[in-house]
Amino acid sequence: MQATESILYNRAGQKVVSPDYLLFEAPRTKHFMTGSEAVKEAVKRASVDASVSYPITPQSEAAHLIGELWVEGYVGVYFRGESEFGVMSEIAGCALAGARTITTTSGPGTLRAMENFPMWAGTRIPVQLVLMARGVNAPLSIQPDNLEVSFLLDTGCMIWYAETAQDLFDMILAGFVVAEQPDVHVPVITVVDGFFVSHTRETVMLPPDDIALPPYNPYRAPMPVIDAEVPPGRFLRDPFVMKSNYISYATHASWQWEVRAAIERSRPYAKHYLRGLIEHFGDPEADLVFVACGTASAQAKEAVRMLEDEGISARVVKLKTIRPFPIEELREATKGAKYIFVPEFNVVGWLEREVRRYLYGHSSAEIIGAPRVAGGMTMPAEVIVREVLKLTGKEVKHVI
Repeated sequence: MQATESILYNRAGQKVVSPDYLLFEAPRTKHFMTGSEAVKEAVKRASVDASVSYPITPQSEAAHLIGELWVEGYVGVYFRGESEFGVMSEIAGCALAGARTITTTSGPGTLRAMENFPMWAGTRIPVQLVLMARGVNAPLSIQPDNLEVSFLLDTGCMIWYAETAQDLFDMILAGFVVAEQPDVHVPVITVVDGFFVSHTRETVMLPPDDIALPPYNPYRAPMPVIDAEVPPGRFLRDPFVMKSNYISYATHASWQWEVRAAIERSRPYAKHYLRGLIEHFGDPEADLVFVACGTASAQAKEAVRMLEDEGISARVVKLKTIRPFPIEELREATKGAKYIFVPEFNVVGWLEREVRRYLYGHSSAEIIGAPRVAGGMTMPAEVIVREVLKLTGKEVKHVI
């Protein structure tokens, strides 16, 4: 980074500005783009040091576009790994060496790389994974389905969920800022529903591309750069790890607690840079509430509009973060609710489980885990409306 008249520039020649300026104050212009293209635009303004990729639908385009940024000089290092497992290992190496890193994956790629995600968290590297969720279960499907998110909930990574390409753009930039806070310093997984967002075009408001986030400063990290013998998180040699004694056990257990405490410490930063951990839509007094994330939030909003025609007031509580889970915000937002619907793009209802867990003893509302669609099925707003009308005993007029 070079200084000219007290103005700082990154390696690409972009003016370095504060995260607040880039996210909240800089003028924005309207663009029409896919979610994958929004990933490129965010990385372009993020002063990224390294990215490693491996193709798998539907994230391949986003990975390709990050490669274009390397050619253009906006990304320091870029190469293709030999597998998804290799990519996530190589990303860890870049981050341990002090680089701001980002990668992308989807579905089976997530599962193949799974061992790496707790390692990322345990070594306290603030890497970012953009997860474009897709089906993982047999029979084979490359279509939208977010079952894989359930497997990531307890890896020790922050998990944020974008509804739109605009959310995705803003969350990628905010993700680096929050993950790199010295008292946080854990990975962030930014999730978006594959195809529904990654491949469809929508309006995205972008700040100028001649400004960017401040480069990552690894010397603010809570653990030394490169050193792999710093207990407990980066003490990676076998003699300590493999010892069968109380000190080894206690070290491992206590560090797992610390990783999760770091996620909790991310709350105030996430609240600031995401403008809250949840978002409200609809009649604030309605006793019928939809709790959703991602594309399901968008469909629930349309269902609220349709229910108005049926004389039913409803509202949506959109969750922006899953880890940390917005516990107090959800409890406050669902006060007075009589019915809580949790629409999801998976068969197991992992978000319903989370909602039940955190509302237990704090809400008397009936929680309905419906509708659920998976394997690439869409969730028309009519499907959501049908569930509500069935519950209220009204005639289902809409053709599904």
